[in-house]
Amino acid sequence: MNFQKTHIGIIGAGIQGVCCGLFLLKKGFIVTLFDKDEPGDSSASYGNAGHFSPYASIPLNRPDFLTDIPAMLMSSTGPLALKWNYVPKMIPWFLKFIKNCSTKNMMHTAKYMHQILDLALPAYDELFEEIDISGLVEKKGIMYIWNNQNLKSREFEINVRDKIGAEQQLLNKQEIHDLEPNIKKIYHAGVFYKKARHARNPKKILLKLFDLFIKKGGKFKKNNIEIINFSNEKPIIKSTENSFNFDKILITCGAFSKKLTDQMNEKIPLDTERGYHIHFKGYDHLVSRPVVFLNRAFGMTPMEQGLRVVGTVEFGGLDNPLSKSRINNLVNNAKFMLDGLPQHEDEWLGFRPTLPDYLPIIGPSKNYKNVFYSFGHHHLGWTLGAISGKIVSDMIANENTNLDLKPYSSQRFA
Repeated sequence: MNFQKTHIGIIGAGIQGVCCGLFLLKKGFIVTLFDKDEPGDSSASYGNAGHFSPYASIPLNRPDFLTDIPAMLMSSTGPLALKWNYVPKMIPWFLKFIKNCSTKNMMHTAKYMHQILDLALPAYDELFEEIDISGLVEKKGIMYIWNNQNLKSREFEINVRDKIGAEQQLLNKQEIHDLEPNIKKIYHAGVFYKKARHARNPKKILLKLFDLFIKKGGKFKKNNIEIINFSNEKPIIKSTENSFNFDKILITCGAFSKKLTDQMNEKIPLDTERGYHIHFKGYDHLVSRPVVFLNRAFGMTPMEQGLRVVGTVEFGGLDNPLSKSRINNLVNNAKFMLDGLPQHEDEWLGFRPTLPDYLPIIGPSKNYKNVFYSFGHHHLGWTLGAISGKIVSDMIANENTNLDLKPYSSQRFA
């Protein structure tokens, strides 16, 4: 089919928007990308852990998580925190989250996360064939380690991944030491995900993909899109200065998407998990690959900027300031695992767009046939950028994907 006269507007120029744009251009659509900032500026696509994680199908909404919440909130080294002024706004989301914390619902999420995660790396490879990523993506796997507390949770995760077919290799203490000799021996056991990869600099990869988008004829406009209207079912998007008409639009604004979907009477319960990072400049040599310490739910990734330490889940919305206690949490956790770390640099706060069932929304609006979505990927927005772009481009082109896409529909919240 010839799409050369079909003009698509994409709102949001992070990894989701750029990948969607590239796959739409491949099909012959005319594509314009909008963002209030330059691509990669301090966004989640800049500050994430850099993991390409095809194994990461187990969601936070699991039966054992609810019983662990009080201890997590009480622990200064724990992975979970609340901005107490945000709690009243969070209650409706959290009630829906609790409803999803059954074994049945968790397995539903795990199954349909696995469906797209299994295709995530081949989708990226399609795009990476067209850019130079030498030195920017490393195929050294990702390692998770744990101590001998909460071993039932670790066993549970291993069994679920076995059930859904995620490839994993269990590690004993000696095998962990052989892979990462600089980590203090605080661990009991671990697991290695051989097929996983990591980015040495996520922002550089995003910018290379964005440059490819421009080279292939895509357009970019730095506009803060605030309003969506319609004329004869065709969307008109508006910033404070300009308005733009399109045949179809795609919303890929991550945690900020709800500000637009609310205008279309979509009751989508999107909220944000606030995540942090710091860098120890010049200390990326201390680990060879990403290492995640599950007991404290934080990780370290060797990057060009240094050793990036990432983690924590803080519920506090989009407007609260950075929490110094969360930064100190990352510093203390990193020094718990590695000796000789200097003063940290580059404190960063970002927003993970999260839905209470821990599945993303990929597909059309329930109310407007010319509006499509790709957001809500929580911790996996980076991993799922390319495959989400491929799927949504097929949907916009009315092509069959041979996937069961109903679980990602916004209709599930109708």
